[in-house]
Amino acid sequence: HVQLVESGGGSVQAGGSLRLTCVVSGYTYERKCMGWIRQVPGQEREGFAAIYNTDQRIYYRDSVKGRFTISRDSTKSTLYLQMNNLKTEDTAMYFCAADPNCLPVTLWTPTNSFWGQGTQVTVS
Repeated sequence: HVQLVESGGGSVQAGGSLRLTCVVSGYTYERKCMGWIRQVPGQEREGFAAIYNTDQRIYYRDSVKGRFTISRDSTKSTLYLQMNNLKTEDTAMYFCAADPNCLPVTLWTPTNSFWGQGTQVTVS
């Protein structure tokens, strides 16, 4: 049973910072590729950051490059997202996800990968 639990969301003023944490439990192979997806109600999901352990690649969507940093701890049981210089357009529900198939993060959905329950980030 794979479980992902996010924390660290909240409300912050534009220009501020937040750090999201995702604790993963379950089979290790599910941790091979992990990332973050966000969604605003009424809009499409946006996969914006991922770590691909298959080729040691890190992906960022252009809209977060230079502001967000994805990382994982040495045991690979926790995923982090450091968000700096937050903008109002970053307001969304943020989901941590793990994809055993290592598809591009822009293609991850709750039916083809494992997702947490989400944590709300509000920037004003």
